Amino acid sequence: MRVAVVGGGISGLVAAYRLRKALGESAELVLVERRDRVGGILRTVEIEGDPVDLGAEAFVGRRPEIPELMRELGIDEQLVYPAGKRPLVWSEGAGHRLPERTLMGIPAAAESVAGLVDARTLAAIEEEPSRPLHWEVGADVSVGELVRDRFGEQVVRRSVDPLLGGVYAGLADSIGVRAALPTLAAALDQGAASLTRAVSDALPPPSATPVFGGLRDGYRVLLDALRAAADVKSEIGTAATGLTRTANGWRLDPVGEVDAVILATPAPVTAELLRAVAPRASELAAGIELASSAVVALALPAETALPDNSGILVATGEPLRAKAFTLSSRKWPHLAARGVALVRASFGRFGDDSPLSWPDADLVTAAVEDLATVTGAEIRPLRTVVQRWPGGLPQYAPGHTTRIAELRSATADLPGLALAGAYLDGVGVPACAATGTDAAAHIIDHFG
Repeated sequence: MRVAVVGGGISGLVAAYRLRKALGESAELVLVERRDRVGGILRTVEIEGDPVDLGAEAFVGRRPEIPELMRELGIDEQLVYPAGKRPLVWSEGAGHRLPERTLMGIPAAAESVAGLVDARTLAAIEEEPSRPLHWEVGADVSVGELVRDRFGEQVVRRSVDPLLGGVYAGLADSIGVRAALPTLAAALDQGAASLTRAVSDALPPPSATPVFGGLRDGYRVLLDALRAAADVKSEIGTAATGLTRTANGWRLDPVGEVDAVILATPAPVTAELLRAVAPRASELAAGIELASSAVVALALPAETALPDNSGILVATGEPLRAKAFTLSSRKWPHLAARGVALVRASFGRFGDDSPLSWPDADLVTAAVEDLATVTGAEIRPLRTVVQRWPGGLPQYAPGHTTRIAELRSATADLPGLALAGAYLDGVGVPACAATGTDAAAHIIDHFG
């Protein structure tokens, strides 16, 4: 039995691990990764002698996938939680507390965004429940269209955009309600009479479980453990160039014949590989747009006067080049104990990937200057690292859930083929891991 997993990100590695557990030692598993390393958009590097993540640096702790996976792999001692500090939103040239009691920045009440938006916008939020809401069951619109109509432009730009920019490298106008905020769509479908009511209904109940979790020594610990447990033959620096059906399975170029294949690849790569065997599925995958981003990690003197917040999100329209800063040494207690202050500056939003074309020196300069602006501190980096993520994050546009349902339907009659990846059911690490588990289960069922 020979199975190929194309794509060495978290989705592909989880899929390979699940296959190994189910199929045993006799199965030959081949991991094909076009980059010169595994991990996809997860990457851990050494800065001043200690590990720092340059891709995702946290996961949603209230989802079970990653903590359970860490326990299975025997690395649960690596699980860490943030210090509980809240970020700021930089808007109109000043820092404001991130609004509380919101759903991805959409407020459940006017007082949530008091101080961040003007009096006219606050009045519009307060009056919103008295305005008729026209929503068709099953409908989908952009988050920006919905929020702008009910609460006004300032809520979109100052509260919603900064949060969506962190999750998707997107904007409220590029992200659909149904895929990004399924609980909100469900509340609207169930007849909520206003957006205010729908947000209140969609907010999760209070929980003692921390919202986010992380790994003390970075995601590389999880990646290394998965790769070792999967015992997979790795074809690193190798691009899959073609996929065709055979009498007994598949031919994956340049690997050769396999009994089954999992495509844990970005949407454009998946589209290209499916072009000959599933034209409609290929067309659907090709229609998913991507956003590019870049991260500049800064190691600063420990005494640098950073605010006592977890980060600073930047509202759209501000005269800054960075879209957000993670004050890592404030956010994570295990990083606070190090001899330097660590900060990550993030660049790039959907529709504007120009920062990726800048030389490293220009990105560093922008990070330093913008950080000085939002903190008022003197920023003197001891070391900097630039990481670019071209086409790293899929945009969950309006209609995305329908597109994915059609994509799955269009590949349903291809035995021994399964899909995984961030473009399917969520861009977060737990959601990607879940697609890897689901893809492996599909292949296991195929083998009976």
